[in-house]
Amino acid sequence: MANIYDGAFRTIINDCRKWIIPLVNEIFGENYTGNEEVCFLPNEHFLDQQDKPDKERITDTNFRIIGKDIKKYHIECESSYPDRKITIRLFEYDAQIALDEGEIIEETLTVTFPNTAVLYLRTYKKTPNKMKYVIATPGGIVQYNIPIIKMQDYSLDTIFEKRLFMLIPFYIFSHENRFSEYNRNEQKLKELKVEYQVILEKLDKLEQQEVIGAFDKRTIIELSGDVIQEIARRYENVQKGIGDMMRGALIETEARTILNQGKSQGISETKKKTAMKMLKRGKLTTEEIAEDLELSIEEVEQLAKLQTM
Repeated sequence: MANIYDGAFRTIINDCRKWIIPLVNEIFGENYTGNEEVCFLPNEHFLDQQDKPDKERITDTNFRIIGKDIKKYHIECESSYPDRKITIRLFEYDAQIALDEGEIIEETLTVTFPNTAVLYLRTYKKTPNKMKYVIATPGGIVQYNIPIIKMQDYSLDTIFEKRLFMLIPFYIFSHENRFSEYNRNEQKLKELKVEYQVILEKLDKLEQQEVIGAFDKRTIIELSGDVIQEIARRYENVQKGIGDMMRGALIETEARTILNQGKSQGISETKKKTAMKMLKRGKLTTEEIAEDLELSIEEVEQLAKLQTM
């Protein structure tokens, strides 16, 4: 289960990297403008274990931001019950990240630890509010805090105001403890659907304003659907109600992209209307319609999806 959420987090971090900056500003209190360069580093690290095969560890994120200064960052997405082992895992990751780029000059080893934080998708009574490293060395004690953010602390208004678009796929976690109620109460489920309709409308508006691109919007919607499908797998009405909304929005987004591409390529509205009529009659195959109207099969298929909505 956790792999679904980790995968969604890695995907949105890598595919929508422009929106890493607002998230980093929020977590670490930075003041990046958005003009900085985000450079990704390998997520796979091998921990050296004496007399044992090296253990592979995969971090959720490992990147640097290049602006006036260069800083390394490591953010982990956590959905499991707190087991007090995450701090150990984080330190293992951070130590390996530091070693991977360590420099040895005249027998002096210099390592730089990343700025590290944890995003908790679920909040339990034992979920910590802070973490801390205290490293006792012969040269003195080094200590610093590990920032923690919790999905439940972020309303839709806050997410959109601060442009924390990377959190949208995980917004459903804020409602997880009410799934039973939504599943049996149609009115309550309707209220949840209204919230997700607001999300889709805000994303549409941001796309129209060219704040986000079509690809970012599509990624956010697709990953939201994936997370909903997993988290609500035991609640059919919730999964169907919200999941269908996201799937419908995804189809519409894809269809609109094809239509816009068609416009840019000089495909006339007449051809599209004719294709829609031919699809409605159902006498010709997609391939035949595409051939007769000099459209691609993909364009006709997307028009067919749009027609069924």
